[in-house]
Amino acid sequence: MVDIGMVGAGAAAAAATHVLDATVPDATVTVLEKSGGLCGRAATRRREGGYVYDYGANYVKADDERVVELLTETLDDDGLTDASAPVYTFDESGEVSPGRDADEHKWSYRQGLTQIAKRLFAGTDATVHRRTRVETVTRVGGAWRLRDADGDEWGPFDALLCTPPAPQTADLLADAVWDDEARAALVDAARAVDYRTVWTAVLGYGFRLDRPYYGLVNVDKEHPLGWVSREECKAGHVPAGESVLVAQANHEWSVERYDDDPATNVAALADHVASVVGDDRLADPAWTDHQGWRYALPEAGVDRGPLADAEAAGLYCAGDWVAGEARVHAALRNGLDVGERMAYGL
Repeated sequence: MVDIGMVGAGAAAAAATHVLDATVPDATVTVLEKSGGLCGRAATRRREGGYVYDYGANYVKADDERVVELLTETLDDDGLTDASAPVYTFDESGEVSPGRDADEHKWSYRQGLTQIAKRLFAGTDATVHRRTRVETVTRVGGAWRLRDADGDEWGPFDALLCTPPAPQTADLLADAVWDDEARAALVDAARAVDYRTVWTAVLGYGFRLDRPYYGLVNVDKEHPLGWVSREECKAGHVPAGESVLVAQANHEWSVERYDDDPATNVAALADHVASVVGDDRLADPAWTDHQGWRYALPEAGVDRGPLADAEAAGLYCAGDWVAGEARVHAALRNGLDVGERMAYGL
């Protein structure tokens, strides 16, 4: 019997679990997730009245053949939907131009992006414990043990996978009881990964917006609004005749206003959306939602040397910050790759 522990239940953890379940028949996988949901920033909410919206990551790109195979062949593709309309661009002045990725896939599910992790975990024998915040990591006698915020202990584990964003992984390991030079090196490497913060407003309207694009992206990063997209372009997400827009502020705006009154932030972003999209009605949404993502997008990947040294001790890391690309497909592929290395090392 091989016991494997995982911290975090995001896309990378789900992909790694998928590999381990298929390649290590005697493995027991225990996943501890601090939140009530799965799939990390590939997050979905639902609202009474038939609304489904992806309020973190917006979709999965078809930029990795193995991930494409995973989504379209390995997993059940029932409900897989493609937002086929293009992504346009806008600049600091708010001027919109036909843009990029017109023919690329932009996949989600009728039930939302979180279906990726839900389907991956459901296809395994892994046990996922939600609302379980890991606070202490200990290495004793060649095994890993965890303690959560309620004082409950987990383990021993033969291998441990950490998948939270780099700053949170660094904080967790900085206090770990693990007498190895690899620990300090990994903490320093994780702390060196810079992140972009994103404050998001979700704006619902009782009318259908008529535009030729799915989304708008600010290419010069000088506008307060970094991104806006139309959830109604995803089948099953928005009732007929209505619109739901996901508006993401740029990094500087998000950092400056992260702890401000949410209603004020939402109103400000709605005004920016109305100006850029060119429809004054958008300044007055019928309903709203919001979310702050302090560690939304890693700017670059982590130094691989400390990762390899930690893996020699049975501690692995995975996620978009390890892949070096802030995309769902990158996190999934990294999870698949790390899962294979874990299987080989057990």
